[in-house]
Order: sequence, then C-alpha cells, then structure tokens
Amino acid sequence: MKISYREANEKDIPVIHRFIKELAKYEKLEHEVVASRESLRESLFGDRSYAEVVLAEVNGKEAGFVLFFHNYSTFLARPGIYIEDLYVRPEYRGKGLGKGLLRHIASLALERDCGRVEWWVLNWNPARKFYDSLGATAMNEWVVYRLTGDKLAELASGK
Repeated sequence: MKISYREANEKDIPVIHRFIKELAKYEKLEHEVVASRESLRESLFGDRSYAEVVLAEVNGKEAGFVLFFHNYSTFLARPGIYIEDLYVRPEYRGKGLGKGLLRHIASLALERDCGRVEWWVLNWNPARKFYDSLGATAMNEWVVYRLTGDKLAELASGK
C-alpha cells in the first residue's frame, strides 16, 4: 500500500466536496452542508483563498483530506493552524492516514513558524482516543460561541 499526501488543486474540488458530504453524514450533520462546488472553488482557489486542503491518497486513489487555515495567538504573537475538517474514508481507517495527515499539518506548522495546531472534535467521536494518544490536549475549560444567520446580520447592522 503506497500512501502519499499532496496539496489539493482546483481539479480536486469534486473530491473535496464529496469528502465534506461524507464527513457531514458521519457526524449526522448532513442538513448543515450548503457548500457547493462553486463556493468551494471561490473560497479555496479564488482571488482570496481562505483555506487550504491536503489530500491523502492510497495507491493513487483519494482516501482522505484535511482542510485548514491560519489563525493567530495574541499570547504567543505567532500564527497557528486551525484544522476545520479531517476525514479518512471508512475503508482506509486504521492504516495510519489520519496520523499522516496530522503529521503533514504539524510539519507545515513548524515550517511556517506556527505556535500551535488546534481543532474541534464532537464529544461522541471515537477519534478522541486517537488524538489523546498523540498527546493532544482537550480544552475542556473553553466554551465555543458562534454567531450565524440572522443573529450575525443583526449584530452587524447594529440592531
């Protein structure tokens, strides 16, 4: 089995879109996916790219992906990498692809002088044991807040 990792390009948009939908199904969040191939093209490869994607391949076939972007730590005064999605297709799990994708991101983080790599995990996801085994720390004392839709528009408009 030959495993390789590579930066995604615009031709990979159908694969990225499929992986996003597969991940949403796994997380029982299919109803939240509004991303289209065109919106992915614009946000990943348009005039201003907001995120990057690395694909994992097994014998030349797409097997998983990680989508990430830079954030910033004021305490460290350094950039970080935030992993939005990490997904490995079920038939390829347990073969080291997830760890390989994380290793790839860790290497990029060091290469780009980042102070940390972060991601969120659903509390029921069995991958939490895997992340713990890598030495990742659950940030249980932090509460995630989110503004979307009408509430985001209301705040922006001053209502």
